[in-house]
Amino acid sequence: MKSTLLSTRNPSTAPVSAARVASFREPVYECRETDHGLRLTVYVPGVEASGVDIEGNGSDLTVTARKPHPVRVNFEALNLEGVQRDYLLRLRLGNGFDFGAMAAEITRGVLTVNLPKRARAALARVA
Repeated sequence: MKSTLLSTRNPSTAPVSAARVASFREPVYECRETDHGLRLTVYVPGVEASGVDIEGNGSDLTVTARKPHPVRVNFEALNLEGVQRDYLLRLRLGNGFDFGAMAAEITRGVLTVNLPKRARAALARVA
């Protein structure tokens, strides 16, 4: 079983255009809150670790997962356009999570993101 740890980063504030969003599809995901934080499982079949970008911005989490798109000689795709689209997931999680301490790994197309809760003292300063 191959498991790859991913690095996460805090965001660029560049807005995503409507044309760019149309080229993505929303992946299936599960979101579970634990005592220590949030565990997000995102199903992105066909995506490798190098194609995953996770951004935390304010109260929003954005996961972008791009599939490798090999160039095929003498091949014409008829109905594969939807299947070959990349993944984009945007979630509004609130201010109670520490995006800087976020950790993620991907194994066989299943991306797992662990997002710890902020300490109560840090929450008091934000409010």
